[in-house]
Amino acid sequence: MAESASDFSLVSSTSSATSSSTSFSASSTRTPLGGCAGGGSMSCAALQALLLWRDVRRSAVAFGASLVLLLSLATLSAVTVVAHVALALLSVTISLRVYKAVVQALQKSDEGHPFRSYLELDVTLSPETFQAHAAVVAQQLNRALRLLLRLFLVEDLVDSLELALTMWLMTYVGAVFNGITLLILADILAFTLPPLYEKYEVQINHYVNLVRRQTKDLVAKIQAKLPGLAKKKSE
Repeated sequence: MAESASDFSLVSSTSSATSSSTSFSASSTRTPLGGCAGGGSMSCAALQALLLWRDVRRSAVAFGASLVLLLSLATLSAVTVVAHVALALLSVTISLRVYKAVVQALQKSDEGHPFRSYLELDVTLSPETFQAHAAVVAQQLNRALRLLLRLFLVEDLVDSLELALTMWLMTYVGAVFNGITLLILADILAFTLPPLYEKYEVQINHYVNLVRRQTKDLVAKIQAKLPGLAKKKSE
């Protein structure tokens, strides 16, 4: 009886460990919001944490600064905004530098430069890092050029018609909003939609999948009636 009890406890502990490891692997393999996988780059993870308000103070500062900058660009010229931002930054750094120099002279202290630690930071870009980033940029540019070539030279008629319809709709959007207004709206949506999506992910995915299925069925019916619009199989 003691051996059977010990065997039962061993089996139960093993099954619980297996179930917990299964649930952990399922949660760990889930793709985070924004397309950043678990093994993604640090910049992608930092951007995701910023947009999801993991650190409320940092996200609030980023959102407020970007919104103020875009609103300034909406009312002033870019040269004026850059000049005012540079003057504000220089006013803070020069004032602090003069203040520390006066305190050091009056108290006969040896505090040194207030920004010494920042001046000693290594901000140089190594050739290897530059080449790696340049390779990524070149890859993305090649993809974009290939996509534009396919769309504008009508490799697939359906894709080109979809682009034409999108551009036609954008003419109405451009008549109502200018570029700065669209950037302001994009900035607001970037800091509001990701937290909402994370909170209501199941419901949003359900409705998105419904729309995708209906759109796919509609396109399939149109292609069935017009064989000339059938897409080529990509291999």
